[in-house]
Amino acid sequence: MNKVVLMGRLTRDPDIRYSNSQSGEQLCIARFSLAVDRRMSRRDNNGNEQSADFINIVVFGKLAEHVEKYYKQGLKIALTGRIQTGSYVNKDGQKVYTTDVVAEELEFAESKNAAGSNFNGGNGGYSNFDSQGGGYAPKSSPDPSDANGAGFMNIEGDLEGALPFGQKKS
Repeated sequence: MNKVVLMGRLTRDPDIRYSNSQSGEQLCIARFSLAVDRRMSRRDNNGNEQSADFINIVVFGKLAEHVEKYYKQGLKIALTGRIQTGSYVNKDGQKVYTTDVVAEELEFAESKNAAGSNFNGGNGGYSNFDSQGGGYAPKSSPDPSDANGAGFMNIEGDLEGALPFGQKKS
């Protein structure tokens, strides 16, 4: 099984490119680096303490278009995906090996308020995007400050005709 789950912050704005897919359509490709905190830090070769890993992420298709629209440097996200390795020959004729995480699902890991100046985008009340379903999932938890003294949320307006149950019969 090849499955990766990561949470971290974007180290830079995503690099967005478009390529022709096999079907002839434009395919969006987003690349960015994610800083993921380590549980225990270690020293690098220069004696500097390293407490995070910087992992290259690549995203394709509609999910990449979502990244292009809403993701900025400093944004904290959670993702699931898979590790993909590859290689290419650079302009000096040397073979270069690559390791990337191909993201399949992305979620915002903090609110816009918690992100402060790190996050300038918005998603209209939707919290995550799934590459398989290609759609957004609505936020599931209401704001607790909207509850009245009994713990119920206050609902404005007349909902008598809008509810499918408990309606008065004429």
